[in-house]
Amino acid sequence: MPIDPSTPVDTPLSKLPQFDPREVPVVGIDAHLPPVEARALSPAALRRRFADPPAWEPEVWTERRFTDRTTAQASVLVPIVAREEGTTVLLTQRTAHLSTHSGQIAFPGGKQDDTDLDAADTALREAEEEVGLARDHVEVIGSMPLYTTGTMFVITPVVALVSPDYRLLLNPDEVDDAFEVPLAFLVNPAHHRRHVIEWAGARREWFSIPYMEGEKERFIWGATAAMLRNFYRFLVAPPHRGE
Repeated sequence: MPIDPSTPVDTPLSKLPQFDPREVPVVGIDAHLPPVEARALSPAALRRRFADPPAWEPEVWTERRFTDRTTAQASVLVPIVAREEGTTVLLTQRTAHLSTHSGQIAFPGGKQDDTDLDAADTALREAEEEVGLARDHVEVIGSMPLYTTGTMFVITPVVALVSPDYRLLLNPDEVDDAFEVPLAFLVNPAHHRRHVIEWAGARREWFSIPYMEGEKERFIWGATAAMLRNFYRFLVAPPHRGE
């Protein structure tokens, strides 16, 4: 994967000529880490964990800055679909023409509006606008620590349970596709791959969580993978005594 040595160090990875995150070497897979117990992934267990969260810290909370612009508040919805056969996460694939994170796998979400009541309101509004997910199908159960992207969005991940009878209407200006991935797969550290690349004297690191949907690969990486990694850390943290 050739990279022009004159490329500025603050260039976003996705804007590098010929950059393909799939081609960046994997330097580690975390199969040695403890798994999340299956019982911890049920809707009832997730509600209990957010109602009485453990003492924990996120593993990844910021990316190398890619821009000189000021920070912007944003939210994403982490929509966990409460299916009988097991909880899943609803993800989107962003359209290729967007100015940031184009073509990437992402949670529904976006920049906070002045009219939004709070971070959860932003996430719910954006999910409605992007994929048509109606609020009456969504139960917000908590939020995760802030995550700052290299494009200076300060993101609040808002975690919610979604009833399985939801319907979607994708906004083609923002989203090319929407799909579900089992939560058990996404928070299994054996599926968390570490990537490293260096250029212009800077080291860039990120996680990926590739998922095969039939013969189609859903390559989850960057901010979305990092927030899922933090979700793993939240779920595997020791509970308060007596829980």
